Amino acid sequence: MVYVMAELNGRTPAEVIADLGADRNAGPGRQQVDWQARSFFAPGGGDSWSLPKGTELRWSGEGEWRITLQVFRDMGLAFAFALVAIFFVLRVQTGSAGLSLIIMSAIPLTVIGIMPGFWLLNQFGERTIAGAPEPVLFTATAMIGMIALAGIVVRNSLILVEFISQALNRGLELKEALIQAGAVRMRPVLLTAGTTLLGNLVITLDPVFSGLALAIIFGILASTLFTLLVIPIVYLLVFDRPVEEARK
Repeated sequence: MVYVMAELNGRTPAEVIADLGADRNAGPGRQQVDWQARSFFAPGGGDSWSLPKGTELRWSGEGEWRITLQVFRDMGLAFAFALVAIFFVLRVQTGSAGLSLIIMSAIPLTVIGIMPGFWLLNQFGERTIAGAPEPVLFTATAMIGMIALAGIVVRNSLILVEFISQALNRGLELKEALIQAGAVRMRPVLLTAGTTLLGNLVITLDPVFSGLALAIIFGILASTLFTLLVIPIVYLLVFDRPVEEARK
């Protein structure tokens, strides 16, 4: 048994393993690729290697690679449990599975802000330590922020949907209720999002929990802007029926 260990500087274990896996049994004649030009979509440095017959390779150990897998596996399960719990709470409160899913449709919109946000930070503000990049990574604390956002952004959806329901009960047509909901509830939605952003700005200075704050900031920015458009549109697509069908 042979243990191969390395000290990584500026790169994550996932990136290095992707490069090594792409170079394994790749064959000779490949062009050398500098590590700065590699990505998950085009891994490999062009240094082909192979193992003798009968030799087995395992990406294992007790280090960062295994911890990363375990942490994100557990965080993924926690995120799934949170989504199921939110759905059941909304289902009991609203009495409608369709309305509950409409309210929860704001949750995937957070990803539109989180992932591009971390990418932009590395594009325009990349840090270097000892000549090697020190990127802003999507860490476990950032995943915690993403889970927390699931409950935060649902509140914005509830503000809109509640107003729409009240407007419909007053006898307004669906499209008019949707327009008024966006106009009247925009300020409360923006205020709640703004207070959340201001509260997380201080946390960005923390070396451990900065990922959580960045995930919440980027996620709530995108989700708030898209919620004001997506929720009314989805509501209209689900509950708007032709006049003839409504009369039946």
